[in-house]
Amino acid sequence: MFTKYVQWRLERYVKKYFKKHHPTLIVVVGSVGKTTTKNAIAMALSKRYRIQLEPGNLNTALSVPLAIMGVKYPPMELVRSVKTWRQVFAAMRERVRADQGVDVIIQELATDRPGDLAVFKRYLKPDIAVVTAVSPEHMENFLGGIEEVAREELSVAGFSNLTIINADDVDDRFAGFAETTNITDYGINAGEYRLQVLGGNPLAGYEVLLQGPGVDSSVARITLHVVGEHMLRSVCAAAAIGLRMGVPLLELLENLSNIRPVEGRMNPLPGRNNSILIDDTYNSSPEAAVAALKTIYQIEAPQRIAILGSMNELGNYTSQGHQQVGANCDPMMLEWVITIGQVAEQWLAPAARQAGCQVRSFPDPISAGTFANQVLRPGGVVLIKGSQNEVFAEEATKLMLAYASDGDKLVRQNDYWSKRKRDWLNSLSVKQDLDNE
Repeated sequence: MFTKYVQWRLERYVKKYFKKHHPTLIVVVGSVGKTTTKNAIAMALSKRYRIQLEPGNLNTALSVPLAIMGVKYPPMELVRSVKTWRQVFAAMRERVRADQGVDVIIQELATDRPGDLAVFKRYLKPDIAVVTAVSPEHMENFLGGIEEVAREELSVAGFSNLTIINADDVDDRFAGFAETTNITDYGINAGEYRLQVLGGNPLAGYEVLLQGPGVDSSVARITLHVVGEHMLRSVCAAAAIGLRMGVPLLELLENLSNIRPVEGRMNPLPGRNNSILIDDTYNSSPEAAVAALKTIYQIEAPQRIAILGSMNELGNYTSQGHQQVGANCDPMMLEWVITIGQVAEQWLAPAARQAGCQVRSFPDPISAGTFANQVLRPGGVVLIKGSQNEVFAEEATKLMLAYASDGDKLVRQNDYWSKRKRDWLNSLSVKQDLDNE
């Protein structure tokens, strides 16, 4: 009852805020790529509009109202405190009363089970919704399989004015699930708005041509500095929204050229032994892991290593999803495949071995990172990817950094997460100090 009351109060404040102020609301949903897409949209609009967005991933029913209104979410240890929520309510009342300082709010919305997005329908009417992908996620709750995931993600179209769908990663057979005719799409291989890749590579940048209604192709060629063609799709979504919202083409192109990887999402960092670490440790899914592998295959290097952690919340898709990733480990491209976690060892590692790869498995990221440092050769490229709970692959990245100060660029480094990781590692009898590795 306490949580329901808090939710009800938060939704009331958001309704009051939009009734008094009238910012454009852009929401981002999808199985993968929400935070990267959200940040790319913000950059695309940054010189023309005052933007409100929460830089992390506050995207659940309880946290979205606070993120939308720019109110800090309480520390996890205080979320059951009546006093804490009274302070939150006071901050939200002040936001409703204050003069509007925002033109555009960009917010990601998460779904863990069927019906989650319907909660947001109660109090939000997005001007634009972006659907980034439909792929296996939280499959222990989506018992109807990928079709049920698609139905849930595309339900956002039913309460949004315009829906922009990733034509590359949302199967055409799901199109009927979007209950609206006001739809457009984007992508690399398909879509009304497209980024045609002309050349380049993941580390030097991609030369692309922006294509879309009203775009002058003679001036629409730019270099984008994101790592992986799957990340280009986030930039393409941002370009589509920029064009739809009247950002002049040359201004938009300049904004897009300034987009860079965000923490834990295909973020290149200097590693030990003059190596390059591709830190993709925020989370993992089969589709994202395969895309990350394909990306490092495009990087010229004397050695490539993939550190791949277990992928959580796949339900009945667990074995198949891990085997899919293992099967995409190419022995001609990877000198080592290193796994973190029991599930990856059980399903991903055997599939990688069957593909011909040299594989080592470890229960924790400290052991995995230690081994990777032992086999790392000068100039090597290392992909590090995994889900969060009981994987925490960012701690393997931390062990391999050339500069300890770059630890600030990793995900889950605050006190809350550090304690969780210590407790977990201690339960495995891994007792390293995460702050002084």
